[in-house]
Amino acid sequence: MTSDEKGHTDARANRNGNGTPDGARYASSPCMAAEVAPGYFDPLAVDPEQARDVARWRTAERQRLLAARGAMSASGRRGLADALAARLEAVLSAEAGPLRGRILSAYWPIRNEPDLRPLMIRLLAAGADVALPVAARPAAPLQFRRWTSDTRLERGVWNIPVPPADAPALTPQIVLAPLVGWDGAGYRLGNGGGYFDRTLAVLDPRPLVIGVGFEDARLPTIFPQPHDVPMDLIVTEAGVRVRRAG
Repeated sequence: MTSDEKGHTDARANRNGNGTPDGARYASSPCMAAEVAPGYFDPLAVDPEQARDVARWRTAERQRLLAARGAMSASGRRGLADALAARLEAVLSAEAGPLRGRILSAYWPIRNEPDLRPLMIRLLAAGADVALPVAARPAAPLQFRRWTSDTRLERGVWNIPVPPADAPALTPQIVLAPLVGWDGAGYRLGNGGGYFDRTLAVLDPRPLVIGVGFEDARLPTIFPQPHDVPMDLIVTEAGVRVRRAG
């Protein structure tokens, strides 16, 4: 039995009479996306008990990783983000070529995510069109709206700054997806609402999807479920860590 299989077996074995692992209490923070769609982690074609186990495990890992990220010093986090941005710039040049006229979706950093806003400014200067994702409706695919350094942002879901409703809608050719955690198979642990998975499942043509996060957030596996969509690339401050064939 591999360490991953053992971890999953242990998670199922340590259940008490209430259905939660012994000695554990799981609760989402007030801004957790999973609260918008509490049934999301019970997908079709998956044993419901297994899906609940995976959801509980992910909740615990998400909380642990967010706490570790929050415990970094501001200067340390900034240094890692700058190194990540430099790696990402090189990857974009190699994978996508000239960015002039290309549409790239970035993100506005929340919860101590790598701050790529300086890179976003450089992408604009290189002639790219930059979009930000917007959760316009609960449990629905994301929308993408044009962002520039002059865009007047407003508060969206969970108070995330987003472009206003009258900003032009764009369909990204490249998507930067922030990672809470990630694994070597290219799967992403996000904030828990499933918005990126829903979105990537319907975008046509499918964009180049690059997961971006910190090296220390690597997990042996996220126990991928049928709804999980793998990243094409995962980039950390250490460089390209995952590159999926094709």
